[in-house]
Amino acid sequence: MNDRTIGPLVASNSLALVVAAYESWSLIDLLVVYWAQNVVIGIANIARILKLERFSTAGFMMNNEPVSATPTGRRQVAWFFAGHYGTFHAFYFFFLFQAGAGATLSTSWLWLCAAGFAVNHWFSFRQHCAHDLAGRPNIGSLMATPYLRVVPMHIMVIVGGLLMDSLAGLLIFGALKTVADVAMHAVEHRRYQKHLDPDRLP
Repeated sequence: MNDRTIGPLVASNSLALVVAAYESWSLIDLLVVYWAQNVVIGIANIARILKLERFSTAGFMMNNEPVSATPTGRRQVAWFFAGHYGTFHAFYFFFLFQAGAGATLSTSWLWLCAAGFAVNHWFSFRQHCAHDLAGRPNIGSLMATPYLRVVPMHIMVIVGGLLMDSLAGLLIFGALKTVADVAMHAVEHRRYQKHLDPDRLP
């Protein structure tokens, strides 16, 4: 699979780190940007699930019940994910706000960084949807992927920031977050490549 979204992903992460250095941001400030990225990833994943046509539900259950490979099942998964992922990030937002992130939310730099991630994930979303149509992805794996991607990144940044409470430390662990982001992005693409039907590719 020719993945043209790696470059923009690195660029959007680099923009966040450059802004963090320029503005002398704290760990909390940078986490607000990454929170915004998570929200973009979640919205894109909901839209991606809703656009599925052919999909597998093998090994996937919700509330101890099998999920049907039907439009109704697809909508149930999408809204279940929206509720669960949304609740997780609402608590995350509350934590950031209580930790002093309120001022960061009003800065144009935050929204510039968020827009950079949104543009990147828009192109990634389009590529994912095209390849979903050419294959038969497992809807359970699709629902779980955002958690597998964002949780390790944030643990890395939080632990790193606490261990090295300085701008240099923040940038080092922000760079490691970028590496983890790109690695998980590549893993995600490889996971779905095996489901592709070359004759259905655009």
